Amino acid sequence: MKHFAKLLAGAAALGLMAGTASADDMRIALVVKALGIGFFEAAAKGAEEAAGELGDVEIIYTGPTDTTAEGQIEVINSLIAQRVDAIAISANDTDALVPTLKKAMQRGITVISWDSGVAPEGRQMHLNPSSNPLIGNMIIKLAADNLPEGGDVAVLSATTTSTNQNIWIDEMKKVMGDYPGINLVATVYGDDLADKSYREAQGLMQSYPDLDAIIAPTSVGIVAAAQAVADAGKVGEVNVTGLGLPSEMAGAIESGASKSFAIWNPIDLGYAATMIAYNLAKGEAEAEPGAAIGMGRLGEVTLDDTNSGAMADPFVYDSSNIDEFKSIF
Repeated sequence: MKHFAKLLAGAAALGLMAGTASADDMRIALVVKALGIGFFEAAAKGAEEAAGELGDVEIIYTGPTDTTAEGQIEVINSLIAQRVDAIAISANDTDALVPTLKKAMQRGITVISWDSGVAPEGRQMHLNPSSNPLIGNMIIKLAADNLPEGGDVAVLSATTTSTNQNIWIDEMKKVMGDYPGINLVATVYGDDLADKSYREAQGLMQSYPDLDAIIAPTSVGIVAAAQAVADAGKVGEVNVTGLGLPSEMAGAIESGASKSFAIWNPIDLGYAATMIAYNLAKGEAEAEPGAAIGMGRLGEVTLDDTNSGAMADPFVYDSSNIDEFKSIF
C-alpha cells in the first residue's frame, strides 16, 4: 500500500517526514525546485497517483524553501542518509548538483531528473515535459499570434541557471525569424519569486513603453507579470503569455491581461517521473540511448543519445477552455 509523506512546517527546509509505509515499499523521493509552488504540488498529486497504481511505493515529496542549488544539495544529502531507493529531481542548477547526485548513484540510488535537467553525469535519464524545440516555438508563437503587425516582446524567466528555461529561450530565439516583425528587446530574471518577478515586469514596462508582450516560461513569473500589467492599467496593451497553470491564470485570462498561455499537465509529469524511477529502480528497464521506458497510462518514453526523452506536446489554454481546467490544476 502506498503512503504519501506529508510535510511538517518545522521540517520545511528539508521537507522530510517519516512515513508509515511498509518496510518492503520502494521509497521514491520527488525533489522539486522549491516548496509551495503550485506546479510542483500538482506534480506531487501525479506521483501519488502512480504510487497508488504500483501499490508498493512510498512517495517522499520534498525540496528546499527557495530555488537554490545549495538547498537542493542539502535535501539530497538527507535522502542519501535515509537510503531512499530513487530520487527524481527538478534541478535548480544543471551542474552544481552533479557531485551530490553522483554520490547518491554510487550508493545504489536510482537518479533521474525531470522538468529541469541535471547534466548527464549526474543522472541516469532526464524526462523533458515536452520537446524543447516545440516549447521554444510555442512561447514565441503565443505572442506572435496576437501581434499580426509585429511588435516588441520581452522574456521574464526564472533564474539565470534554470536549465529548462535557458534551453527554451534558446530554442525560441532560433525560430524568431519565422515570425516577421517580432523583436525581442530584453530578457530579465525573477528567480521564480513572485515579488521579484512582479518588479521585473514593472521594470520592463517602464524601460520599454512600446512593449507589446511579456513572455514568461515560468508558472511563477507569468502570474506576477499578469498582475503587474493589470496594476499598470496596461491590459489590452501588453499581453502576458508563456507557461502557467490554469488555476493560477484563470483571472488573467478573464481580465484580458493574458490572451493565451500553454503548459503540459504537471500531474502527468509527476506521474511519469514516478513510473520511470520505479521501472529503473526495479531493474525492469535500463537507461540507455534508444531505450523505451514505461510511463504507465502515458505509454513509453524513448531516450535519445543523451538519455533524455519527451513526455508530450504543450497544450494551449485560453478563454475557450480555461474554465474546464482551472479546477484541475
